[in-house]
Amino acid sequence: MQAIAVETPVEDSPGEDPIAELVRGGKHREALTACVRTHHAILGRLCMALLGAQADADEAVQETLLRAHRAMPTYRAEGTIKAWLCGIARHVCAHMLETRRKGRELLEIVPAAGEARDAFEARRRTRLVREALEKLKPSEREALVMRFVADLSHREIAVACGLDEAAARKRTSRALARLRSIVPTEEIE
Repeated sequence: MQAIAVETPVEDSPGEDPIAELVRGGKHREALTACVRTHHAILGRLCMALLGAQADADEAVQETLLRAHRAMPTYRAEGTIKAWLCGIARHVCAHMLETRRKGRELLEIVPAAGEARDAFEARRRTRLVREALEKLKPSEREALVMRFVADLSHREIAVACGLDEAAARKRTSRALARLRSIVPTEEIE
């Protein structure tokens, strides 16, 4: 009995990421443009959640995209482009947090009533969550931000953080439990 070899082309497989195809095809400028168009918002939210300041987040997104463009010739397609970009953003934000002084505090005046009061309450809840996130270990904070801000799956978090999927799932679960112990749910509702 003779075995028949069946070849399935990798590039023609259903669900193939068109950005990954551009990267593999050496069309790095087009791939970068597609990354910006497709993933800019996710990267912005991720960086904002990790850094806490819009100007820093904008800078981090730009640096992430520059690093991604420079790294495209060595892209190994071990996960999704989104997970790869979030992993780069994670490193960029960690570097920025190490080298920059924190301490931008804004003076808030309590508004009288109505919509302004609602906005104040939303900022208060956001500040409570941000302060609680700062009390977590960096690896726990990153896992939560990647899961709930960047909307990455546990598999994508694993790729971005260099873990296996079970470890990413466990890290996210433990971080969420720890966050809940720091900030009781009734305080942020």
